[in-house]
Formats: sequence, C-alpha cells, structure tokens
Amino acid sequence: MAGLTRRRLMELSTMAGGAALLGAPAAATPAAGARAPLGPVVLGPDDPRYTELTTRGHNGRFTGSPDVVHLVGSPGQVVAAVEQAARDRRRIAVRSGGHCFEGFVDDPAVRVLIDVSEMTDVSHDPERQLFAVAAGATLGRVYRTLYLGWGVTLPGGSCPGVGVGGHVAGGGYGALSRRYGLVVDHLYGVEVVVADRSSRARQVTATRDSTGPERELWWAHTGGGGGNFGVVTRYLFRSPGAAGAPGDLLPKPPTAVRSVSLGWQWQDLNQEAFARLLRAHGDWHQRHAGTDTPYADLSSGLTLGHRAAGRVSVDAALDASRPRARDLLDAFAAELTAAAGVPHTATTTETPWLKSVLGVVQWPGGARFKSKSTLLRKPWSDRQIAVLHDHLNRGGEEFATAGVYLTFLGGRINTVPQDATALPHRDSLFSVVHETLWGEPEQTERHLAWVRGLYRELHADTGGVPVPNEANGGAYVNYPDTDLADPGWNTSGVPWSALYYRDNHRRLQRVKERWDPLDLFHHDLGVRPAG
Repeated sequence: MAGLTRRRLMELSTMAGGAALLGAPAAATPAAGARAPLGPVVLGPDDPRYTELTTRGHNGRFTGSPDVVHLVGSPGQVVAAVEQAARDRRRIAVRSGGHCFEGFVDDPAVRVLIDVSEMTDVSHDPERQLFAVAAGATLGRVYRTLYLGWGVTLPGGSCPGVGVGGHVAGGGYGALSRRYGLVVDHLYGVEVVVADRSSRARQVTATRDSTGPERELWWAHTGGGGGNFGVVTRYLFRSPGAAGAPGDLLPKPPTAVRSVSLGWQWQDLNQEAFARLLRAHGDWHQRHAGTDTPYADLSSGLTLGHRAAGRVSVDAALDASRPRARDLLDAFAAELTAAAGVPHTATTTETPWLKSVLGVVQWPGGARFKSKSTLLRKPWSDRQIAVLHDHLNRGGEEFATAGVYLTFLGGRINTVPQDATALPHRDSLFSVVHETLWGEPEQTERHLAWVRGLYRELHADTGGVPVPNEANGGAYVNYPDTDLADPGWNTSGVPWSALYYRDNHRRLQRVKERWDPLDLFHHDLGVRPAG
C-alpha cells in the first residue's frame, strides 16, 4: 500500500479524531442540533475512493500517488494530518477546487494529500463583523450565498467551479475587480494550520490587525500563492474601513449587467485587419484604464481563438443601472468594429448579476493543457501582433482549442501600493493567458511546442519571458508555469520569483522561514527559505 499498512491507516484515522477532540474548538463535540463535521476520512491506495480523490485535478497531464489522503471536515482534522506528516517528514500537498495549472498537488513526490473540498461553509460572524469562507467552498457557492444571504459579494474570478483555497491565496481577480479591486483587498484574515520546528501543528488566526509575525502571515496570503506556508482552513473577509450591518461589510454587486459581444470570423481577418483591431483594442483600453473615466468599472475580455476555432471575439459589460450604460457600450463597440473594417457580429444582453456569474459554462476538466501568463503594462507592439497572427494561423484542426485570452485590469486594482499585498502587480493594463488544450498523450509535444514557441517569440526581447519593464509587469502566480524556472525557456537571467513577486519575494521568504521552518509545503515554484 505504497508504504502504509492498513493498521497504520487506522492509527492515522484515530489520531485525526483524537486531535479534533484535544485541539481546536471548531472540532469539539457539536452542540445538540449542530451538524457534525465530516470525517476523519483517511484512506490509502486500496480504498475505492482513493482514485476519485487523486484524479480530481483538472489538468490531465498530472496524476499523483500519495501514500495517504486525508479528506478533512474540520480544522482539528487538518491539525492532526499536518502534525503526523511533519513527524514523519512526509511532503504535503493541499487540494481545494483542483484547478492548479501545474502538477504541484499531483506531484509523485507528494506523500500526503489533504483534501479540503468538503469544508464549504460560508457564514456571517456578527461578533467579529466579518464573513467566514471555508477553503473548500467554490466561487459559485460563495457568490450565491453571500448575495442571496446578505446582498454582497467578492470581486473574484469568473469560473464558479474554482475553489477559494488557491484562488484567494494568489490574489484573485474577476469582472468586478476594476470597480472593487482584488479579492485580497477585502481579506481581513486567514485561519491557517502551520507546523513548527518540533513538528507540532496548530491553527493560527492572522489578520490585517495582527502585529508581528502573525500580520506577516496574513500578508503572505494576499497574493503569495497556495501551497507555501500551511493549510488555510478559512478565509475571513471584511473590506477595509467597513463596519456595521452585514450588507455594509463587503462590496455590493450590480443588480444586472449589460453586456456586448463582438465577433469576427478568421476568414475575414487578414493580417492588416487583425493588426488594426488589436491596435485599436489596446489603444482604447489604455485610454480608459484609470478610475477617472466613464468606463472605470467596465469588465472586458479579448479572445484570440486559433484559426481552426474560426473566430476572434471581444466581450464587455457594465452595471446595467449605470446612466448611459447602453450608449457607453455602443460607443466602445463602434470604435473597435470601425477600426477592424471587416464584417462582424454584435450581440447585446441584460442579465441579472447572479445569473451572469453562475451561468458560465464550466469546463469539466480532465484534458491535458498548458497555460502561460503575461501581465502587460502596455498593449502589444506591432512586432508582437505579427507574432500572434502567425502562431494563431499555424497548425491545423488539432489546435482548435488553443488561443490567447486577454483580460482588462487597471481601475481600483492599480490604486493599491505594490507592497500592501504580496501580489505586487498594481500597474498592469492586461492579464494574458496563452493556452492550448489536447486530449491524447501523443499530441503533447506538438501542443507544448506551439504554446512555448508563441510565448518565447512574444517575449523575444526579454529572454523569452515577461521580465518587468516598461511594457511587461511579469506573470500571475495563480497561472503557474514551471517553464519560467527552466533556463532552457527563460534565458533572461531574471529568476521566476521576480516575475511573480518582484521586490516582495524576500519578504515572503522571511514569512516562510518563520511559519514553515521544516519546509513541509513546497512545490516547483514554491517560496523557499533564503539560501
């Protein structure tokens, strides 16, 4: 059983339950009528549930084989699992939604997998005047519960199936971020299980009001990335300066959103028209990136599908209650379509806000994919536009699921100092994802070559990666890419850590030294102790 006997699994299960009773209050015997937590569930490779829990990752390129899986239902169970792993010096990985782009969780070196997906509570804490969100809750669960229960939300991502565990730790942005900032701009605290040098595990509550090492631990979770410091069991949210009734503690979403979707067929887009469209798109967004424009809360995305997919599209949305929302979107659409100068389609809709965020088609996962990230401070240059046109027309039907996806940033995101949160990218105009997806193992090398070649040529002036400079901001830690640590693909001489964290990396290393001295939590792009 991969190093664990059935008796040993029973011992671990018993210890998890015992620690729950001896340790954290959240794991104490529930009061009459209260719902008892799930677990402890501790299982090994001969349990039929093992396959389900070790193949939940959305990227089919990676499958792990841990000795033991802990499906946890309370902080006390997490404490027990971490403490036993620390004593045995077994490498730990944590899974929430399972959307990690790389094999950090499904790494063959991981021996203990802690799955928090059953810890999903979303609640209001009247004593502390905040909202508590368990790390296994999905974004869809969070949006629905916060909105229907109290009329508030978080400015998070657009995929309702993503777990908050990793999304928040990396910063978190979405359609409301130009209006309200990043998710971590509303993060008041974290409840996180850590282990000390003697292998003793405990749960720590660290908040923005904490002092000393605890405040640094909170800060590290405002964009330092998942899998670095411990196991988050709950996130605590309250906007800075907010107080009073629950409906005043977090942002309020619009009642409805008005959106426009523009589309162009590749058959109508020669290289000149493609370049005109991208130049106009970049120029428009650069002019309207700040908070002093009628489009300060506009959400916008550009999808450059491969030619085999047939189409290029732009989607944008505003609060439907905004004065002149229709006119503003019409003016936006008119400028882009006139610049392209070729046939297009245009569709406008008005949708209740909650339906707009929960109605997104969710990718079920399981296919193989590779994603690469760029944060742009300026629009693409003419050279880069030519590279995009070339690569998006390179290859046949096999690449119908490849593309480049660009999201508008700026607005309130960029009003926060870069050292106020661990995520330093407070000066970017766009977030770009370069991605390809495939089904069969024999396609792997061709697809990797396509996306790696595109990325390297886009950043040919800076060693194949987006080294922070006048044009580039770096890369987004929630879209991890191990190529950035490979000198074969990163020839810039600039370490991957500078692309993700810039000057904040050394501070994160100090947090790592203090809170994970045994380096139990690490992966290929993990924050490591200095030296």
